Amino acid sequence: MKREPIRLDLPADHADLRHLLVGDEVRLYGTVYTMRDAGHQRAITHIDNHNALPFDLKGEALFYAGPTPPAAGRPHGAIGPTTASRMDFATRHMLLAGITVTIGKGSRSPYIARACRTYAAVYLAVVGGAAAYLANFVTKSELIAWPDLGTEAVRRLTLENFPAFVAIDTFGHDFYDRPMEARR
Repeated sequence: MKREPIRLDLPADHADLRHLLVGDEVRLYGTVYTMRDAGHQRAITHIDNHNALPFDLKGEALFYAGPTPPAAGRPHGAIGPTTASRMDFATRHMLLAGITVTIGKGSRSPYIARACRTYAAVYLAVVGGAAAYLANFVTKSELIAWPDLGTEAVRRLTLENFPAFVAIDTFGHDFYDRPMEARR
């Protein structure tokens, strides 16, 4: 039996995430940080050199996205998910920095499913190819760090009713690891 979409208020602590099950549809409300490849590289270097980031990610969500400039009266013209597996190299660092939720598109490595179980985190997937549509659910955008990275700078977004689904839950169950007929 399919459950109704679940409201997930962000930032979220580990207890908020334990009731989410792989395949659940969620609607995100609250703040997320954006970061892509270059931002992750910069973050790892900063952690290695300073033992911390210049911004606090404890309990936060990290959206793998590079938003376009404002358009149509919105904070961004488009904001679509980046392929999440490209960030697998940095996920452990970000989990140790305190994130509880990652958001992107596509499957992740088995290592990430184990990390979600170990750190009681979740990976939420968003449908790719709908970046202009997804921008409708972003109500605010603020530059946080590394503006020299352009679209890959770290931003804090405020989301309202942003659609996603649980691709890896806190138990390490992986949506993409299930047979096709069980994904419905």
